[in-house]
Amino acid sequence: MKKLSSIVLSLSLVAIVGCKKEEAATPAPAPTPAPAPVEAKPAEVAPTPAPVAMNIIDTAKAAGNFNTLIAAVEAAGLVETLNGAGPFTVFAPTDEAFAKIAKADLDALLADKAKLKAVLTYHVLGGSKLATDVTAAKELATVNGAALAIDTTAGVKVGGATVVKTDIAASNGTIHVIDTVLMPKM
Repeated sequence: MKKLSSIVLSLSLVAIVGCKKEEAATPAPAPTPAPAPVEAKPAEVAPTPAPVAMNIIDTAKAAGNFNTLIAAVEAAGLVETLNGAGPFTVFAPTDEAFAKIAKADLDALLADKAKLKAVLTYHVLGGSKLATDVTAAKELATVNGAALAIDTTAGVKVGGATVVKTDIAASNGTIHVIDTVLMPKM
């Protein structure tokens, strides 16, 4: 029995030594190299939009379809105001919008400085309001003190006039083009 125990013990030692040799023969896995350092890049910044160089009056003049509006602003003595720092939002009727007014009525309006000023300031809001601001409102207070009703059920109507173009940027505000001259209750 002693001999058998000796053999079992010897075999066990051989098996243990053999395992150790196999472990030693198997190369250890190479260490994973550290990742290469990443160069820090400057944060990407969205380009800043170029400042708008022209004010509301200059922008309207450059468009070429607001000649009657510009003449009316000049006749009312409002050029300096609309050239000012603002910001303003102008609902600008086109020449076609002014053409909807009978010539005699338009001439009478242009001749009456107080009434003309009241009509023109009814087209102006204090502050710069983008189309999203306009459509979010039910009414907007104008510079002349009266409110313009906003209707978005079929397009966008401001005081009954249809807004045909929005968000024309000027250095001192925003212009929205309308198809009708707005007439406040006087």
